[in-house]
Amino acid sequence: MLRKIASFTVDHDKLRPGLYVSRVDRDCVTYDLRMKTPNAGDYLLPGALHTLEHLIATWVRSSERSDEVVYFGPMGCRTGFYLILRDSVEKADVLQLCRGAFTFAASFSGHIPGARRAECGNYRAHDLPGARREAAAYCAVLDACGTDTFDY
Repeated sequence: MLRKIASFTVDHDKLRPGLYVSRVDRDCVTYDLRMKTPNAGDYLLPGALHTLEHLIATWVRSSERSDEVVYFGPMGCRTGFYLILRDSVEKADVLQLCRGAFTFAASFSGHIPGARRAECGNYRAHDLPGARREAAAYCAVLDACGTDTFDY
């Protein structure tokens, strides 16, 4: 029998955009970067989601916390992203890292990192203007977050 995974136990009808601790596994912490209200009909469009994945993943892996980054990637439901970091990163630093990453994405111009045919499995599916809009909107969400708001 399949076990119910932890993220499916969160009441998505009550979940709002924010930054949350999703789970802790040994020395790794998974953060839920929730950009959209679940099941509300407003989702990240595929091109914007894909571009944000490239921009944010590149930025966090180039940051001062690069050695503590395990993973950054999208949620299948298109309401946000997961960021997995080593547990040595304090919550205040996670918030600062996310603010920096999304501020970077909101103002990014130029060639999208990793978006050439030889680098990406769907290199045509990018939307930089859409990614910039979504990143700017999430910056406002992050401005309202504090380390005391990390719990679901």
